[in-house]
Amino acid sequence: MRWLFLLLLVLNVFYYIWHQQEAPLRAKDVTPLSLYRGSQQDIRLLSETEVAPKDKPVQADPGCLYVGGFVRQDVAQGLERRLTGMEVKFQALPRGSSESVGYWLRVAPESRRWLDDLQLINLSKEFNELKHKIMPCEGVAPFE
Repeated sequence: MRWLFLLLLVLNVFYYIWHQQEAPLRAKDVTPLSLYRGSQQDIRLLSETEVAPKDKPVQADPGCLYVGGFVRQDVAQGLERRLTGMEVKFQALPRGSSESVGYWLRVAPESRRWLDDLQLINLSKEFNELKHKIMPCEGVAPFE
């Protein structure tokens, strides 16, 4: 019985040493949070943000709304007719650009308020292939 106890003790010591070599315990280096924040040094609630006075215009969202993604041109023309009926201003993008596959329409920033989430859901039920995405506007020709 004594030999069994000594054997188990030696095996436990061996097991402990083996695990210490595999994953040694050491303090983890933690980068200070101030290095991650950069220019934004504090967190503010929406209720704490400053509201622009009514005489100053609010800056527009830098992203533009793109709808489409159709493979066939006739479906894209149907969406164009539907948006024209909703009095939404848009610009048809050329199909040949490498990053956009299919036919896409760029919605004018002033017409974006007419296409909220509910309207986009209704349009996607009407046009099965309809996709929408918000991307930066730079590099895109302005509306005329």
